[in-house]
Amino acid sequence: MRPALAGVIAALTLGGATPLPQTTGTPGNPQFEGADPHAMMIDGEMWVFPTGGPKEQTGSTAGSWDADRFGAWSSRDLRQWTARGELIRRDQIKWIGDDGAKEHFLWAPGVATRNGQYYLYFSVGPQNPTPSRIGVAVADRPQGPYRDIGKPLVTGGNGFEAIDPMVFVDPKTNIAYLYAGGSAGAKLRVWQMADDMVSIVREMPVATPKNFTEGAFVDYRNGTYYLSYSHGRFNGPDYSVHYATASSPLGPWRYRGAILTSDAKHQGPGHHSIVPTPDGKTLIVYHRWEQRPGPAPFKGERVVAIDRLSYAKDGTILPVRMTDGAAAPTLPVR
Repeated sequence: MRPALAGVIAALTLGGATPLPQTTGTPGNPQFEGADPHAMMIDGEMWVFPTGGPKEQTGSTAGSWDADRFGAWSSRDLRQWTARGELIRRDQIKWIGDDGAKEHFLWAPGVATRNGQYYLYFSVGPQNPTPSRIGVAVADRPQGPYRDIGKPLVTGGNGFEAIDPMVFVDPKTNIAYLYAGGSAGAKLRVWQMADDMVSIVREMPVATPKNFTEGAFVDYRNGTYYLSYSHGRFNGPDYSVHYATASSPLGPWRYRGAILTSDAKHQGPGHHSIVPTPDGKTLIVYHRWEQRPGPAPFKGERVVAIDRLSYAKDGTILPVRMTDGAAAPTLPVR
């Protein structure tokens, strides 16, 4: 291991704050390597929890494909990013080998907060030959360290893939719901969570919306619930973000169409988060492939990008325009 890299990894492992260099030499999009970003505002900063992350800070040679730990990155302005440390490693999840599979991967984290604690929900693959599973770990701070609860929260099977967890706390009722599922089975399932956020009360009936593949994300705005999600093959040009709306967090969902699709310079944008900012704007945080149109499967590393998300007067979401470099949005520094 090179000494410089060893120092970075030590800082990451110990929870130190390591400045993130801009790999492109241009501030803005793409922000950094990583996939499946869950993003949220915490104390005036944008926090991003991805699958993988910058190789120079995770110590990985395979980027998000390594999938053996989770980290977090934060920024006050979306120009300078700080590594917030290692949240949890695969070898700290003691139940992970109970299925007898030869290898396992950590994918698609989702973070929620309640009662002064942070909850990290995550997918454990592979799906075949054993079912995928969803776990949860708890911390006192967003940067962890996170403590696994000691057992899976949800186990897949019978055509359902237990992947891509997202927990939404309904602002009208304060009830927390876990949304998960997708990919080959392309089935969405929802569970009501207990107040402790680490156990399930019951599964809730919900219909899978049109063009749903994976990566559900739910938010609430002006009396309407928005369910957005990824459609298409994850490493192909049809990967994209679509959405549906409802008057309830459980539907019935009215399909509204695609809002983020491939263009001439970027392919397969998806697996996103929608984040309201303190200045009243809304941002979409997602991953994409930095390449021109071409056949699947795409190769190489996905990158995290952040762009503006706007609404029409009737509340529908307008198509997102992907940006590069300094054209990407910023946060006002307070």
